[in-house]
Amino acid sequence: AVKSGKGVHSKKDSSAMRVSDLSQDATKAKQFLSSLQRVGRVQGVVEFVASGSRMRVFLPKDTSMITVLLAGVSCPRASQVMRSGQSQAAEPYGDEALELTRDACLQREVGVEVESVDRAGNYVGWVFVDDKNLSLELVKASVASVHFSAERSRYSSLLRTAEDACKQGRDKIWANYEEPKEVEVQESAAAAVDDSPDRKCHYQQVVVSHVESPTHFWVQSVDTGAKLEQLMDQLNSELSSHPPLTGSFTPKRGEKCAAQYTDGMWYRALVEKSVSGNEVHLLYIDFGNREKQAAKTLAPLPSSLTALSAQAQEHRLACARAPSDEEWLDESLSLFQTLVQEKELKMNVEYRIQGQTYVSLVDSSSQPEDVCRHMLEEGVLIVEKRRDRRLQTLVAEYQQAEEKARKERVAMWRYGDVTADEAAEFGYKK
Repeated sequence: AVKSGKGVHSKKDSSAMRVSDLSQDATKAKQFLSSLQRVGRVQGVVEFVASGSRMRVFLPKDTSMITVLLAGVSCPRASQVMRSGQSQAAEPYGDEALELTRDACLQREVGVEVESVDRAGNYVGWVFVDDKNLSLELVKASVASVHFSAERSRYSSLLRTAEDACKQGRDKIWANYEEPKEVEVQESAAAAVDDSPDRKCHYQQVVVSHVESPTHFWVQSVDTGAKLEQLMDQLNSELSSHPPLTGSFTPKRGEKCAAQYTDGMWYRALVEKSVSGNEVHLLYIDFGNREKQAAKTLAPLPSSLTALSAQAQEHRLACARAPSDEEWLDESLSLFQTLVQEKELKMNVEYRIQGQTYVSLVDSSSQPEDVCRHMLEEGVLIVEKRRDRRLQTLVAEYQQAEEKARKERVAMWRYGDVTADEAAEFGYKK
């Protein structure tokens, strides 16, 4: 064999097997995504396990290597040594999830069903060992939770059933689990119909999150601000770690979803209506602003983030109306924004009309001031009279402020009375 140069003794260059890394970059990974999806379940061998939900799989048929992230689950992080040499501690049960995955599939044949690819080029899919869904096994072992992306898969019900059973058992990651309770923004007791002759003030601390007009706005409760911040952090963390596949979610009217605003952050939104098959009208339920977006850019809202009720509440300014003239309407809007934005205010519900809540706002700084009264004195609002006995003192105060502006010819009163009976004469009524 040596003399004839056969086999390993050949002087010719051996044809080494070339393995292509499909997860080397996102562009390359996306090129092969459709072909992997068409195949369905492809056979491979797990070469390396990095964490409970992350592994490297060799595909013999294609002579390629891919990085696979287990679909439908979130695993706690395992301990690891960073490039700097420093050790990073594991999250609770992160190492246990890693060991379970290693024992189940390392250097073993597995079946992989690829669903999508993330921005880093990692394939997100289901891994089967002896026809057992590895994602489901991790959930059953109480070392992984169900990720919201599982809701659109055919394994959703199995995963949710297993997770619910583990939650009841309070085992491992669910040891301190508590059933979520719906949290609602506290409403003032004055919101109810009150026929008493005395006006009652039950103030709540709020911040104005969005302004529609000088008398129409949205507020958030200061008391639930921490919960909203926590929700926002969780929402953006989830969608940054598991970016949604563009076009994979079809929003329906009245459905809550996640929408990415112009600042790059994800927010909870409500689909109010669809203009066409490609565009929808959204209401950001925690802030009150509206926007049109392409339907394909939206993502399903994680079920764990639906318990907290909408944090933006719609209100209108009590006993006042904005001027109809465009010039003074702009002046009124500008002043209102200056008085309320980025400030904590005290809000009192005064009355309701056809489902609309009318409130008074007081600046809660060292020198408290009624916002509406200030705007009336500046001549950019008009008093809206009310017959309610309990509101007569408030209306009288507002009328006094308006009368002061009239006498001093402030703002829109500089040419005299611009209310309905004389407005046409001065060109204010159109």
